[in-house]
Amino acid sequence: MRLFHISDLHLGKKLNEASLLEDQRHMLRQALALADREKPDALLIAGDVYDKPVPSAEAVGLLDEFLTGLAERNLPVVAISGNHDSAERLAFGSRLLSARNVYLSPVFAQGNATLRPIRLTDEYGPVSIWPLPFIKPAHVRAALPGTEAATYTEALVAVLATLPMEPSERNVLVSHQFITGGVRSDSEDVSVGGLDNVDAAVFYNFDYVALGHLHRAQSVGRPEVCYSGSPLAYSFSEAGDEKSLTAVDLGPKGTVSVRALPLHPLHALREARGLYADLTLRAHYMNTQREDYLRVTLLDEQDVPDALAKLQTIYPNLLRLDYDNARTRENRQVNADDAPERRTPLNLLEQLYTLQNNQPLGPEQRAYSSALLERIWEGRV
Repeated sequence: MRLFHISDLHLGKKLNEASLLEDQRHMLRQALALADREKPDALLIAGDVYDKPVPSAEAVGLLDEFLTGLAERNLPVVAISGNHDSAERLAFGSRLLSARNVYLSPVFAQGNATLRPIRLTDEYGPVSIWPLPFIKPAHVRAALPGTEAATYTEALVAVLATLPMEPSERNVLVSHQFITGGVRSDSEDVSVGGLDNVDAAVFYNFDYVALGHLHRAQSVGRPEVCYSGSPLAYSFSEAGDEKSLTAVDLGPKGTVSVRALPLHPLHALREARGLYADLTLRAHYMNTQREDYLRVTLLDEQDVPDALAKLQTIYPNLLRLDYDNARTRENRQVNADDAPERRTPLNLLEQLYTLQNNQPLGPEQRAYSSALLERIWEGRV
């Protein structure tokens, strides 16, 4: 059985206020062309279908166009909601769409916390695909009374323990979480202190895990636990990354093969550095892709008046202009040891309190702050 795995479409996303809708349409049409060529048995979308909980009409129309194309090919689709999606909005019409083999994950809540698999069959027997939308520990405690999941790992363990899986059969999980050891990029939401980490060991019962959330294609823990990555670069930290769609071939139980099928952007995301005089020299730019989405860093020691507007006459999709010179280097105060994502929320609060009050938090203040931060993180306030 062949499965296609994509994630983090972020339909409707803008990059520095530039709409990426046509770039996303170009990418989705490539996915359809790859489906025509590779003949998969199902397509898995591992969350963050939209960029915002309330997507634009254009983004909804683009998803409709894509799902219609898949349905016309009689290609089953399994899609889950990610942390950017509204689970309720994405699940709208799910019972109607299931008649066309488009399966949207329901809202994970009390009374609706039992995952039901989508069952497919090939010459080696059945394959169960389990759609698990993005969840937090608070979601699990509310949906499964009596569960005391305090961490994301404990939450996943509690949910997966409820699945009526048949271990002798092939089981595939579609999930949208941050797995410990995954490599992030700047376009993702960062959890301060790594509170959203999930241990990859919780997935040991699954033959393949189709992950979403991280925008770089990668495997974590073992080759069969995979992020497909976003199909487009959504930050300049991803400039130069090769984007792809993941093809998964399931043979007999225990036999899994994973391949990356390249996707080619309508406009590449890239960075350029140099002096203003060089970047505006015709001989320099004539043989470049001037329509690419660009971040330009000027090395001039003096600011160039109206540099952004002037450069945009040559590079129409210039989205960001920076300087790298003696002045900007002197003003930088970047210290890798001070990166906020490496500190816990309580560490950061203590640092702020000390700066403002010239004394550290007292024991009672610290205990109160710790409890309050946990409630905020889990959405209980």
